[in-house]
Amino acid sequence: MAKSLVPPEVAENMKSIKHKIVVLSGKGGVGKTTVATNLAISFAMRGYSSGILDVDIYGPNVPKLLGLEGQHPTAEGDFIDPILGPLDVKVMSMAFLLRKDDDAVAWRGPLVAKAISQFLANVKWGELDMLVVDLPPGTGDEILSILQSIPDIDGVIIVSTPQEVAVLDARRAIQLVEKMGVPVLGIIENMAEFVCPKCGESYKIFGEGAAKKASEEYGIEHLGTLPLDPRVITLSDEGTPFVMEEPESIVSKSFSALVDNLSTKIKLEKK
Repeated sequence: MAKSLVPPEVAENMKSIKHKIVVLSGKGGVGKTTVATNLAISFAMRGYSSGILDVDIYGPNVPKLLGLEGQHPTAEGDFIDPILGPLDVKVMSMAFLLRKDDDAVAWRGPLVAKAISQFLANVKWGELDMLVVDLPPGTGDEILSILQSIPDIDGVIIVSTPQEVAVLDARRAIQLVEKMGVPVLGIIENMAEFVCPKCGESYKIFGEGAAKKASEEYGIEHLGTLPLDPRVITLSDEGTPFVMEEPESIVSKSFSALVDNLSTKIKLEKK
């Protein structure tokens, strides 16, 4: 188990956050950030005070998905006020610190680690029931820094599609997290099927079974599946959380079941 490297200022700043869930994927393009943002919104819809920290330094997309592009936080002394998103979800992202939303971040490891540390120690998160942390894809140095720096993580959620190559990378992510001594809450299978809106037929576009098999092999829970719905992409591009806009959809009900499952696993008090 890796030694905790939580700085005292981080521990102090985050002590009033009751639960912290980290969302990770072995590769990009599997919908990790979409899952993370809709999870944070789903908890807020249930009456929990919620926040989302976007530490995907090189590809910070959370503000885009929440309709917060172009906003910039204010600061008081050494502390930064998070941006308030839908349902008063507290949001912090590297994108808020860039001059333009499409600016590239060309930083090496030490600068990235410093930025992550400031997000944890200097953002005024206050009292929260739930903080969802959206990590960069892959298994690089940033992942190690974050997992070592966040105090009292409830666990990590691995997001994958059913595609074999995506699950292969998810396996690497599971191994990394386990080596770090951080609990793996389970794996979410995103884009598991596409249901034709006209004929009702279900299509397993990216295959099936690989994520379930991986969960069984590693002894972790298969937390649930999320179907592929083109409206998720459309609304995300518009900056509207899908679970708010289409609460009765199959996707939103799948998110609701996922939140039920996670709430039980981390012993989240009912509102």
